[in-house]
Amino acid sequence: MGFLVFVSDYIMPLLIFYVVGFGLLMKVKVYDAFVKGAKKGLSTVISILPTLVGLMMGVGILRASGALDALGALLKPLASALHFPVELIPLSVVKMFSSSAATGLLLDIYRKYGTDSFLGRLASISMSCTETIFYTLSVYYMAAKVSKTRWTLPGALIATFSGLAASTILAGL
Repeated sequence: MGFLVFVSDYIMPLLIFYVVGFGLLMKVKVYDAFVKGAKKGLSTVISILPTLVGLMMGVGILRASGALDALGALLKPLASALHFPVELIPLSVVKMFSSSAATGLLLDIYRKYGTDSFLGRLASISMSCTETIFYTLSVYYMAAKVSKTRWTLPGALIATFSGLAASTILAGL
C-alpha cells in the first residue's frame, strides 16, 4: 500500500520532468511548444463554450421544473420490473447530459438515504459505470467537426444501460 501512495504522490511531477527532459533531449523548444498547445486549448474552450452553457442550462431547467421526477414516475413500472430503484432514474438521466449536475443529485441522495445505504452505494457505482453521452457527443464531435455520428449514440446508450445493470448487480453483492 505504501508503494501506491508513493506513486500517487509523485506520478505527476515525474511525468512533467519526463516530458520536459525528453523534449530537451529531442532539442524541442519545450516552453514554445507548451504555449502553442495552451493557445490551441484555449481556442477549443472558446469554441465549445456555447454548447456547455446550453447543456448546463437545459439540465438546470429539467431539474427545477420537476420533469425528472415526472419521468421517474412514468418509468416506475419498467424500473420495478428491472429491479432498478425509481429514486435513481433522475440521476441516471442527468448523468447522460452533465456529470457535475449528476454529482449534485448524488449528494442529494447521500443526504437523504446515506452513503452506506443500498441507494448510496448503487448511485456511487452507477456514476462510475456510466458516461456523459450527450455532453461528449456534442462537445468533442463539434470540436472535431464530425457531423455523422453513425453508431456512436446507440453504442453509448447500450454501454450506459449495461453499466447501470452492472452497478445494480454489484451494489447488491
